[in-house]
Amino acid sequence: MLFPPQTLRKLAIILFIPIPFLACALIVGLLWRGGTLYDLTGEERLSAQIKGLTDLSADLMRPGLDLAETEAAAHSGVNPFGVNVFLDQEPSPDVREAVVKMAAEAGFRWLRQEFVWEDIEIHGKGDFEDRRHEPHRSAWQKYDHIVDLAEQYGLELIVRVSNPPEWTRTAGNEIGPYAPPDDYQDYADFVASLVDRYKGRIRYYQLWNEPNIYPEWGNHAISPEDYSELLCTAAAAARAADADVVIINGALASTIVLQPEAAPPGNAFNDFLFLQRMYGTGAADCFDIVAMQGYGLWSGPSDRRMNPRVLNFSRPLFVRDLMVANGDAHKPIWISEMNWNAVPDEIVDKRFGQVTEAQQARYLAEAYQRIQQDWPWLGVANTWYFKRPDYQWRDEAKPEYYFRLVDPDLTPLPVYDSIRAYANEINADPVMYAGAHPPEHWAIHSDDYHIEPHPEATLGQIGVLAAGASLKLTFDGASLRIHPPKDAPETTLSVSLNGGQPQERVIEPGKMLKISARGREEHRVEISTSADLWVGHWYVKDGDLSQWFWPLACGFGLLLAIFGALVVGWAFRSTTADPAL
Repeated sequence: MLFPPQTLRKLAIILFIPIPFLACALIVGLLWRGGTLYDLTGEERLSAQIKGLTDLSADLMRPGLDLAETEAAAHSGVNPFGVNVFLDQEPSPDVREAVVKMAAEAGFRWLRQEFVWEDIEIHGKGDFEDRRHEPHRSAWQKYDHIVDLAEQYGLELIVRVSNPPEWTRTAGNEIGPYAPPDDYQDYADFVASLVDRYKGRIRYYQLWNEPNIYPEWGNHAISPEDYSELLCTAAAAARAADADVVIINGALASTIVLQPEAAPPGNAFNDFLFLQRMYGTGAADCFDIVAMQGYGLWSGPSDRRMNPRVLNFSRPLFVRDLMVANGDAHKPIWISEMNWNAVPDEIVDKRFGQVTEAQQARYLAEAYQRIQQDWPWLGVANTWYFKRPDYQWRDEAKPEYYFRLVDPDLTPLPVYDSIRAYANEINADPVMYAGAHPPEHWAIHSDDYHIEPHPEATLGQIGVLAAGASLKLTFDGASLRIHPPKDAPETTLSVSLNGGQPQERVIEPGKMLKISARGREEHRVEISTSADLWVGHWYVKDGDLSQWFWPLACGFGLLLAIFGALVVGWAFRSTTADPAL
C-alpha cells in the first residue's frame, strides 16, 4: 500500500472539510444563475428531475458534438415565428382570411402551407382546371387567394409540395395516397409550374414531407436514395424556373427505428441515418435548408439531455453535428412542426406525449426563446398547428387535435394567448444572441442596409451599409464582432454603445472589428459609416468568464466530494481488514 490507512483517513478528513462550503456554493450558484433543475432536464417533478440529472451525467461519457459555432448559416437570421395552417381546407374565403389575420396578430411571420398537388393538377398532366364542381374553375384560384392573403397581412409562405394525384401512379392510391409518382419528372414538372406561377412572390419551397416514415412514402420501402433522386429532379426544375428559389428538403420525422420493415405500418427509418445516406448520394447540392420536426413530447423545451435513442427537444443538435460533419455548416436547420400535445386524460392514444394546456402555453414560448438564445444556426420554427377546419379529429379521438392554437370556430386556446404576448414582445425589439450570424439578421434596424450577392464572401452574399447611413441593433453578449469579406474596403465607423458617446473605429480589409461591452447582457449599438461598410457575417461573443465561476466551482466541489467518499471507503475497508490497526 502506498500510504498507511491512518494517513489516508487524515487525508479524507482534510478533503471533506471544504465540502459543506462547496455545497453552499452549489446552492448559491444555482440562485445566482437563476437556474433550476427544470432548466437542465425539462422535467417538473422532482423524481423526474433527479432521473434527468443521472441521464445528463451519462451524456458526459458520449463524444462531444461539433456545432461549428463560429460559422454562420444562411437563412438563419430570420424571424423564427412560423405556424402551420390548413387554408386549402377552409371552405369559406372569409374564414381563410380570419385565420391569416389571427396568425399575424399572434406575431407569426411565416405560414407553412401545403400546395396540394392532387388538388391543383387534378385530372391529368398539365391540366389545371377543377372540374369536380359546377361551375368549373381554375384549380389555382384558391391558392392564388392564399398567396394574396399572405401578402396582405405581411406574412411569408413556406410552401410544402406533396400528395400526388392518383393518375401519377399505375397502381393508383392502392400503393398509398401519399406515395411518390411512378415518374419523378411528373413531380418536377408540377414544381416548375408552381414556382413559375408565383415567381417573385414565394421563395421557400419544401419538397415532400417526412419521406423517412409511413405513410408519407406510401407502401414503398423507405429509401433515402429514391427520395434524393426525387428531390434533386424537382430542385433542378424549381431553380430553372426561378433562380432565387430556396429549396427545403422534406422534413425528417424523428424516429429511432434503425431497420425499416418491408411493409407498413412499421416502415420507418431513423432520421440521422436517412440524412447521412442522402449526403452519400450527393443530395447536398439539391437543398438549401435542412428541415426536421421538433416535437417536445414528454419533457419541456429546456431538456438538455443528449441521447440519440431518446426523442426530446434537443434533437436538432445531433442534426447540426451531422451537417457539420458533411460540410454543410453554412446551411441552417428549420423546424417544420413544433409543439406539445395538451391531450386530455380520456384520450387513450398518447403517443405524442401529454402536457396540460398551461404547460403547452408556457413550453411553446420557452421553445422559441431557447432557439434564439442557444441555436444561431436554426431559422424558422413552425408551430404545429393553428386550427383545423372542423371537429373531425376531436370526434375521432385523435391526439393530433390537441396541438391546435385555436378551435375550429376560432376560439383561442391558452397557448394562442401565450404565444401572442411573447412573439409580439420579441418582434418589437429582436435581439442578436451569441454565435455566428449571416449578414442579414432581423435584429438590424436600418433603411439603408441591404444584401448583395458577393462571390468572395463565405455565404455568397454580404450586407452593405451605404456611406453616410446608420444601423441599430441589440445584441446579448460581451462583444459584437463584424467580419468583412477579404476584399472589403477600409471603412471608418462611428460606434455608439448603449447611448454613449460615439467613438471612431476603423475596420480594415479582411480584419474583424470587435465592439466590446461589459457583462453578458443586452447592449444597444448604433453604427454609422463614412464609406460603404461590407459585412460578411456577424458574431456575438458571450465571453464573460464570470458566468462560469459558480458552475465550475460546483463541479469542482462535486469531484472533491466523490473523491473524498472513495478515499474514506477505502480507508475504512483497510482499517477493518487489518486487526493489528
